[in-house]
Amino acid sequence: MKRWLESRWYAAEPAPLALRPLASLYGLIADHVAASRKREAIRLPVPVIVIGNISVGGTGKTPLTLWLIEQARALGFRPGVISRGYGGRAASYPLRVTSTTDPAECGDEPALIARRSGAPLAVAPDRIAAARLLIEQDGVDLLIADDGLQHYRLARDLELCVIDGARGLGNGARLPAGPLRELPSRLAKVDAVIVNGALSAPLPAHGRPQLTMNLAIERALPLAGGEPRSLHSFAGQRIRAIAGIGHPQRFFSALEAAGLVVIPQAFPDHHRYTAGDLAFDDGLPLLMTEKDAVKCAAFARDGLWYVPAEAQLPEADAVHVRKLLSALKSHPIL
Repeated sequence: MKRWLESRWYAAEPAPLALRPLASLYGLIADHVAASRKREAIRLPVPVIVIGNISVGGTGKTPLTLWLIEQARALGFRPGVISRGYGGRAASYPLRVTSTTDPAECGDEPALIARRSGAPLAVAPDRIAAARLLIEQDGVDLLIADDGLQHYRLARDLELCVIDGARGLGNGARLPAGPLRELPSRLAKVDAVIVNGALSAPLPAHGRPQLTMNLAIERALPLAGGEPRSLHSFAGQRIRAIAGIGHPQRFFSALEAAGLVVIPQAFPDHHRYTAGDLAFDDGLPLLMTEKDAVKCAAFARDGLWYVPAEAQLPEADAVHVRKLLSALKSHPIL
């Protein structure tokens, strides 16, 4: 059903007629809840940046979060990250996430961010509780909310909306008739729209700064540990690739663009891997995303590799984001 829906959402066709009444109902409920939470929004004692999207599925928020952590540090901030921790089941919340936290407890994206960046990070269904934990225990002076655009109970100072350029906004309809959580008009209210990759179709006019981001994959690291190797060293070679992310084809296409001959295997987003998922008897190298790697470490063996993705913005766009960050230095609380 999910695959059928996605094929309709991103086809050059109108939204399915039978699903439009459900989309209208979803919109009424979601807008009512959002308005209620905005009235009750809680302001924290440090600036808050929200990175999110208005559609379901992966758009590249996690690489952007990692990039933003580095930009904030360069400007003298002590940033922390908060997240819902989707897919994780902790014994109690809020949960302080470290480089050794099991992704089954915190979720795969938080585990990746904590391991790669070392930034203070906490997850909780109540993001405000997670934020307060970092402020009290780690002394952070800037909070980055990973995937929190619709979490209106949390007041924010800066909103960055990430859009997958290849898929755009699909048919422009709300769930379940289309992929959107919010209407395209929501883009007019964010501080910047960041498009991951080349746009397949123009976005609706929104009047906000529209920036470009690309995900660079340049090396592969052995899951069992050891020396990395250039991704191009696999060029011309048949490899297997797995991806349990919101848009697996983006990873497979990137590998093919690097010259690899890819045998792909897509899994659902946030898939919980077993050793059997990685068991192939053809001896081919198996490459995976870094998000998959944090959940597959227990199955590490020779021939398994993961490919980190680095967010890259054109210098003019990077300067624009740094100016937005710098403006937070004049936050009344700082």
